[in-house]
Amino acid sequence: MKASEGRYDVIIEHGRIVDGTGADWFDGDLAITGDRIVAVTRAGRLRDARATERVDARGHVVAPGFIDIQGQSVYQFTLGDGRVLGKITQGVTTEILGEGDTPAPVSAKALSDLDPTDTLTLALARRYTGPRSFDRWLRDMEAHGMSTNAGSFVGAGTLRQFGMAQAQGPADAAALAAMQEAAAQAMRDGAFGFASALIYPPGNYASTAELIAIAKAVAPSGGVYITHMRGEGDGLLESVDEAIRIGREGGVPVEIYHLKAGGVRNWSKGPRVIAKIDSARAAGLDIQADMYPYQAGGTGLSACLPPWASADGKLFDNLANPAMRAKMRAEMEHQSFPWEPLCDLATPDGVLIAELKSPALKRYGGMRLGAIAKALGKDWIETAMDLIATEHNRVETIFFMMSEENVRLNLRQPWIKIGTDADGLDPDSATGLAHPRSYGTYTRILGRYVRDERVLTLEDAVRKFTSAVATRLAIPDRGVLKPGMRADIVIFDPATVAERATFEKPHQLSVGVRDVWVNGARVLKDGRHTGAKPGRALRGPGYAP
Repeated sequence: MKASEGRYDVIIEHGRIVDGTGADWFDGDLAITGDRIVAVTRAGRLRDARATERVDARGHVVAPGFIDIQGQSVYQFTLGDGRVLGKITQGVTTEILGEGDTPAPVSAKALSDLDPTDTLTLALARRYTGPRSFDRWLRDMEAHGMSTNAGSFVGAGTLRQFGMAQAQGPADAAALAAMQEAAAQAMRDGAFGFASALIYPPGNYASTAELIAIAKAVAPSGGVYITHMRGEGDGLLESVDEAIRIGREGGVPVEIYHLKAGGVRNWSKGPRVIAKIDSARAAGLDIQADMYPYQAGGTGLSACLPPWASADGKLFDNLANPAMRAKMRAEMEHQSFPWEPLCDLATPDGVLIAELKSPALKRYGGMRLGAIAKALGKDWIETAMDLIATEHNRVETIFFMMSEENVRLNLRQPWIKIGTDADGLDPDSATGLAHPRSYGTYTRILGRYVRDERVLTLEDAVRKFTSAVATRLAIPDRGVLKPGMRADIVIFDPATVAERATFEKPHQLSVGVRDVWVNGARVLKDGRHTGAKPGRALRGPGYAP
């Protein structure tokens, strides 16, 4: 029945309502009918209302579902089981995908450059060629079944491949026009903007001018430029300047992914970056950032190699060529151009290899690069190249580079939002090591930085998880608890909520998140996944059905 008739599907009563706006909490009740919140009142006001189900939230916080601005669950939503258990048990109800690359759009030029032996990638790429391919991908995820909602930026690296495949060098006029049109079409298909990852090939090959041109193509549709900057270590300040220039000249808001100062020698730049962002905001540029609350990041070991080593898709050919290996080594020992040398920033003893699968190397999974090099009787550079060549993939790696002081400083900034930069894993099926952010980003903040250390308030943390992201991406009906909004809701115990995942033992679900609803359907009940997959594909402000 309709809410106006006084009957509801669910009433959540006597909870500590933290509504997502940053306002102080209050004791309250909340009612759901269908996929919408239909009432939010002071506690006891709904005690006489009829409801199919009543949920007692006494002693618990009731908040909007958390929106992960940097989710990576593309595989889980496209081909996996879609439950993203590690995210749901943190309270995540929406993932925003797209850092650097997306399955769509794919041009004939990009398709022809793919590895013909990679049949899975080829099959997906063929599906996402042709008109409205970005929209088709979003629809496919929803049809496949997801426990959370999902939306996406279009990958700037994907746009680069659309026009230039894996080639280095500046895009000619025809290639740039194709990239701009693909970007504009992705916006009409529902992208929230475009997302670059400028330390990885082929995204790394794009010039500032190319990115400005793409920004101009997404600006009319209200798109955001979000970036894993060209440098987060030695080139950190210069990379922020580049992002600012792209925003100003391209006419788009700017969001910086996982703000950090990487490498001990760069930790002092943390406050300077914040001052630079504050200055740009004071001058009228809409620039903000997001982060995850850890001193380590995670990516491929191949990021320790110079970007040109991967040009034209020839990374493994180059690693098999003694002359090219010698050239790589020379560049890694003495940089001749600006690029992000992650192994150097973290040092070999700060580089944790997550997993190795080849029989000759499997026993070294979970060890530091320095220790592996010592065991193999080689230096770290030769060892890194051998691991990548033998595994024939990028080799998932955790890099310890950041300071705890800067993590705390970033958390306090009013324009910071939270993203995991991770996919949603399941401890029952996951193998090898993984970054604990997959399981504990939000619960770590709520437990450690809110409850235990009081780095920020509960209300501000929830705002950073929810309405700050929804406002940033122009998602009109999520991120706040009020009538008319979609019923994405999380209930957690503020006294017990905590991460359990560690770098040594990452595959452990968080505790303290009791119940989660997505679009009015209960996905987590008493800490256990219900099996429901009510997630929907979300689209940006330029969407044209």
